[in-house]
Amino acid sequence: MENILKVLLVEDNLIEIMKMKRTISLLKLKHTIHEAKNGEEALQFLEDKSNIPDIILLDLNMPKINGIEFLKIIKANDDLKHIPTIILTTSSNQKDLLECYRTGMSGYVLKPLKYEDYVKKIETVLAYWSVNELRKL
Repeated sequence: MENILKVLLVEDNLIEIMKMKRTISLLKLKHTIHEAKNGEEALQFLEDKSNIPDIILLDLNMPKINGIEFLKIIKANDDLKHIPTIILTTSSNQKDLLECYRTGMSGYVLKPLKYEDYVKKIETVLAYWSVNELRKL
């Protein structure tokens, strides 16, 4: 049985935020999606320990604190480093991918151009993390 996830979506693009919400609705998932428009806003959200999500979906290209900087900050924090963080980006840059793996990300998903492909990828990611035992720690 899949569990309902608390997801923190760190994304500065309003269209991408709407696309995620539309996908969750289309798939009839009951996951809770919290939004932060950049890394700084996400860190403020995470200060409240009652807000700790089951997973973080993180864009790389954002203002203020970019995705890699945000990832480094949370992976250095003992209270936050256990949160699975999945990069959700348009960047196929090998340097970004390697840096994210070195920093401790849990996955790297390229945003496809076709909406149908996006839905399949999001469905797969959320299904996996909703049954993963790590999130119960």
